[in-house]
Amino acid sequence: MRGSLVGLLVATVGVVLASLGLLVSPPAAAPAGAATPALSTPALSAPAPALPMAPEGPTAPRGPQGPDGPGSDSSVTIDLDGLTDKPGTPVTVILALSLLSLLPAILLTCTSFTKVLVVLGLTRNALGLQQIPPNQVLAGLALFLSLFIMAPVLSEMNDTGLQPYLDGDKTVTAAYTDGVEPLRDFMLDQTGDDELRLLTNVAGRELPENRDEVSMATLVPSFVLSELKQAFIIGFIIFIPFLVIDIVISGALMALGMMMMPPVMVSLPFKLLLFVLVDGWGLVITSIVSSYE
Repeated sequence: MRGSLVGLLVATVGVVLASLGLLVSPPAAAPAGAATPALSTPALSAPAPALPMAPEGPTAPRGPQGPDGPGSDSSVTIDLDGLTDKPGTPVTVILALSLLSLLPAILLTCTSFTKVLVVLGLTRNALGLQQIPPNQVLAGLALFLSLFIMAPVLSEMNDTGLQPYLDGDKTVTAAYTDGVEPLRDFMLDQTGDDELRLLTNVAGRELPENRDEVSMATLVPSFVLSELKQAFIIGFIIFIPFLVIDIVISGALMALGMMMMPPVMVSLPFKLLLFVLVDGWGLVITSIVSSYE
């Protein structure tokens, strides 16, 4: 019994010593071919913090730069061909639209249209006709009569102003100065001295020594007043024969005791008959056209 206890004690001591020997013994060397794992050193591999840089001074702005490449040219070439010669299509269109917008005012104030239309209207009133011929017919007749009267002036304006400008021979200013001169001569020939003096005094200006020195601002209203004055004179002459017919018819009706019969209804056929027999339209148009010769 004692011997078995001693043996068990010896075995236990041996196991304990063996365990201590394993703990104290150094680790086995790694094989020759095995790679040693690299130790990571994050503290050593982290970059050093950058020091703050001093601020730079302001620099001048640079303009846009064009693309640089082989064969590229930074120079700019502007072609002015066609801008100083004949006017291009856009310029011609703009001038045409401007003239069209001003055409009604020019037609009423700078041509014979106003005088012709007033004379035709007074002729219709002298006949005792209210709506015959219609206003559209009278306006159309006055328009084409004005074109007939103004044809030489318009042709000269086209030859001296418009065509040289379209051909590139004159500038806009020179074309306007030369082109408006025939119209000025026409208006001066038809404008009386009394109208020019009246408009000059109203404007508070001195009367020019020469009629050619009158400005367009004074010439245009003076021309319109002269045209209206001459139109009323022609209308007065037209009214006289028809007024005589009205007086004769009224006296005849009074003598016959037909006071309830309107004289206008009786005199109208006689007026129309007289107007047709003497070729009234021809006389009126002839008197209008001859007043511009």
